[in-house]
Amino acid sequence: MFCTFATCYSTSDEVRVSCLALTFYLLIMDLLKYVQDKYITKKEFPEFKAGDTITVYYEIKEGQKTRTQFFKGTVIQLRGTGSTKTFTIRKMSGDVGVERVFPINMPALQKIEVDRRGRVRRSRIYYFRDLRGKKARIKDAAYKKK
Repeated sequence: MFCTFATCYSTSDEVRVSCLALTFYLLIMDLLKYVQDKYITKKEFPEFKAGDTITVYYEIKEGQKTRTQFFKGTVIQLRGTGSTKTFTIRKMSGDVGVERVFPINMPALQKIEVDRRGRVRRSRIYYFRDLRGKKARIKDAAYKKK
């Protein structure tokens, strides 16, 4: 019996087992993607990328009360795809840098506003953590509002 993958035409048992494991993995990933697409509700948020300054509004429960709090800062990174996508925002609170990671499908997220579009050459701007003062500025990118 030959493996069904184009790169694997061997009859050895080791290759056959690894091909079966890969087939099983792909089947599980397809099933997981189907369930995420069908049953997880997606919220509509504006597109943003690393270097943009955004404001995230989210709910906080304190006992019986709920209130809306916002977190305004620069996007450091976007990570993941689909319903597991997360983004990291960094802001300066006095002299201390504060970073927060938000899952894109977090139920407490209410809205995201893009305040400024920034032009950076990297998709993950970890070097931004070490910059202080005027060096921590990000150039504005020219864009059209829709």
